[in-house]
Amino acid sequence: MRQPRSLQVLQSLGLEFWLPLPLLGIVFWVGGGLLTDQLLSHSYDTAVQLEANKHLEGKPSNVVLLIKVQIKENLGFSKVKVRTANSALKQLEFEFPVTEVSQIEATIGQELGLSPEQVRKLVRYQIDYRE
Repeated sequence: MRQPRSLQVLQSLGLEFWLPLPLLGIVFWVGGGLLTDQLLSHSYDTAVQLEANKHLEGKPSNVVLLIKVQIKENLGFSKVKVRTANSALKQLEFEFPVTEVSQIEATIGQELGLSPEQVRKLVRYQIDYRE
């Protein structure tokens, strides 16, 4: 049986393979769009919520390695740098509007959830009298 001439031309050019590809592409495009819309419109309930403003209370005290306090006597505030062993949070920095050592220790203890004795063991002071 002999094929029509137009079919022979299509076979010689390989177009019989390439002609259905745009149709197949459109099917995948529409199907993918519908699937994406379905997945993105579905709401998921998260059991655990992130809390960014949470203090370090409840963390073990061995997480804090060192506390450096630079007291700016004439300016009336203190800069505190806390170095931790936590891999996600290596260093914390605070500024407190106090220059008295006992107040600084109490404030650091409150902020980090440490006892005053633990703070005294870890803290190093530097007093700056310049402006």
